[in-house]
Amino acid sequence: MSSESIEHHAGHGHAPEGAGLLKLSLGAIGVVFGDIGTSPLYAFRETFAGHHPLTPDELHILGVLSLIFWSMMLVVTIKYVSIIMRADNKGEGGSLALLALINRRAQNKRWSNGIILLGVFATALFFGDCMITPAMSVMSAVEGLTVVESGFQPLVLPISVGILIVLFMIQSHGTARVGMLFGPIMVIYFLALATLGLIHIAADPTILRALNPLYAIRFFWTDGWTAFLALGSVVLAVTGAEALYADMGHFGRNPIRVSWMAFVLPALMLNYLGQGAMILAMDAATAAEAIHNPFFLLAPDEFRLPLVLLAMAATVIASQAVITGAFSVTHQAIQLGFIPRLRITHTSASTVGQIYIPVINWSLMVMVILLVLSFQTSSNLAAAYGIAVTGAMLVDTFLLAVVLFSLWHWNKLWAGFLVAIFFLVDIAYFTANLTKVPDGGWFPLFVGFVAFTLLTTWARGRYLMIERMREAAMPVKVFVKSAVSSATRVPGTAVFMTSTPEGVPHALLHNLKHNKVLHDRVILLTVKIEDMPFVDSDNRVAMEDLDQGFYRVVLRFGFMEEPDVPQGLASVTGCGPKFKMMDTSFFLARQTLLPSSHPGMAIWREKLFAWMLRNAESAMEFFKLPTNRVVELGSQVEI
Repeated sequence: MSSESIEHHAGHGHAPEGAGLLKLSLGAIGVVFGDIGTSPLYAFRETFAGHHPLTPDELHILGVLSLIFWSMMLVVTIKYVSIIMRADNKGEGGSLALLALINRRAQNKRWSNGIILLGVFATALFFGDCMITPAMSVMSAVEGLTVVESGFQPLVLPISVGILIVLFMIQSHGTARVGMLFGPIMVIYFLALATLGLIHIAADPTILRALNPLYAIRFFWTDGWTAFLALGSVVLAVTGAEALYADMGHFGRNPIRVSWMAFVLPALMLNYLGQGAMILAMDAATAAEAIHNPFFLLAPDEFRLPLVLLAMAATVIASQAVITGAFSVTHQAIQLGFIPRLRITHTSASTVGQIYIPVINWSLMVMVILLVLSFQTSSNLAAAYGIAVTGAMLVDTFLLAVVLFSLWHWNKLWAGFLVAIFFLVDIAYFTANLTKVPDGGWFPLFVGFVAFTLLTTWARGRYLMIERMREAAMPVKVFVKSAVSSATRVPGTAVFMTSTPEGVPHALLHNLKHNKVLHDRVILLTVKIEDMPFVDSDNRVAMEDLDQGFYRVVLRFGFMEEPDVPQGLASVTGCGPKFKMMDTSFFLARQTLLPSSHPGMAIWREKLFAWMLRNAESAMEFFKLPTNRVVELGSQVEI
């Protein structure tokens, strides 16, 4: 692998040694592992008591536990933690960051458009996962109350909905303070998982035989189709693996690796093995009853209520991490041009990643509550859970294959062997989950289809609109010569925002046509979002003197940065005096789409794009322009 294959950004993608590593590892436990950490509440149970029930006997328990262990090793430890986390985009991870890295490094390759569509599809599936995870996690924890006291059954739905409403309502206040508690609570939770598991393993150490892959093979050899269907529930044990990669920018790869290998993986496996040992120790009738909620039965009677409360806290933290992830992915998608501008609020003055997007928050809340009320139980929800996750994992394997062969140039035999194993595992899990479609699996697919349609429609419509404007644009040199002689110059600076760094902006043409004046200094400003998370200050500004007081300026920002135009202009030199906002006017063009006789895309998609364009956040707020210095001029465009 070449030394250039892994790209770093100062302060990102790696962690300091010693105490810094320990602190970041603790933080990672609180944020990164919430989703996969709450899987013991339902993964083992669903394999036996879900839509394709199994008899809880020795063959099946050892076979399922073996599948869970080797899934964690292959999917999480080898694929994500050991390999994919090396593919950081200036320290950032996640499907979109990986897609941006591939797109930047593989310019003009014939397959790049297909890879972009795959990456967008993975992002679309992620939004379906963001709806199901909070509903599934919180409900499975609250259902633990019925193990403590069966009379709590009617309260499960109201309590679940109440917790979720409060969770979404506090998002606008930010999670910096609450986040301080996440690490310690999750450490206590994982220690509880390990301790409860160890108690039952100590009573029957023979359960450790399940770590032998031969038991998984024997399960398939004996049961065939039933074992294949069981994969649809076994995969619930590795949901959240993508979060390890997506959150890499916050903690660095080393703290996540240390947390996973030294603490989280052992705690999870001890708990799963403990559940298996407990069920094996029971007679057939008791086991058949206990398998419907084995996690909470691990604890003695007097500790069950504290365990339920601890599990509730852990599921709230897991849900919080997923919601924060939805905000982060949406922000990346906006910057990369797949989603219209949305209102983004920063909830922390010190942490850039702490953001809140109202429309995403309330949309998620409505959908999550509808899911809870529609599916009624976490077992019913389990039928919808898994397709989005396995679909995203499969796409990540495609992206990984591109990275291994085209960017890193690994040995073809070795890379081909690894990719073949990952494809075999991911396709097996995905196809096993497809059997859930009639029972609820259609939901994440439907959400993914809607999100994919919106993302691709916006990206295509935006591309067509920019192309049409570029075609109609007048050459700048010609314009400057004719405009200077025919217009009156007035004091001050005019900044004309334009999406293309060529030609004359529509707003400038309209202003000259109607007002017949030009400012002493005219800036043609383009804001470009690059395929990297951060842009160094040295590369922030590009400036060209067009003569006669006209200048073209390009401000570059990374897709994890906030495009602050006044701050960017403050660093511009070589085009006259420093910018003063009180002497500067910003001119924006607001486009209105007209029906085209030769549409660039289907009419229904044109109408959808026009609706998205009308409802996009104002460029004034998005680019942090001073509100009393902005002039908007309308223009009409055919696409």
